[in-house]
Amino acid sequence: EYYEKSLKIREISLPPTHPNLATSYNNIGQMYSNMGEYSKALEYYEKSLKIREKALPPTHPDLAISYNNIGHLYEKMEEYSKALPLLEKTLDMFRKSLLSTHPHIKNVKNAIDRVKEKL
Repeated sequence: EYYEKSLKIREISLPPTHPNLATSYNNIGQMYSNMGEYSKALEYYEKSLKIREKALPPTHPDLAISYNNIGHLYEKMEEYSKALPLLEKTLDMFRKSLLSTHPHIKNVKNAIDRVKEKL
C-alpha cells in the first residue's frame, strides 16, 4: 500500500524517466515477486528497466539490478532459458562497475550455476 502511495506521488512530481520512479516500480515488483504474483512482478520490473535503460549509463549497478531481478524472477518461474542471458548480462555489468569481491558478483554467479543445472 505504501509503495503504491509513494509511486503515485513520484508519478505526479517526477519526470517519467527519473531514476527514483524506476526505484518505486522496482520495489513494487519485488513485493509482487515475494507474494508469488510473478506476472505482476514482471510488469513492474520491466517498467523499472525501461526507465533505467534511458536514465542511467550502461554499466550502472542499478541497471544491472533490474536485469538481475528479472533474471531471478524467470528462475522462480522456471523459465531458465530466459533467466540465463539476463543473469549473465547482470554479471558482466557488475564486473564492470563493482569490485571483484563485491557480494553481488558471488550471488549472481551462484544464480547462474543454479540455472545452468536446470537447463
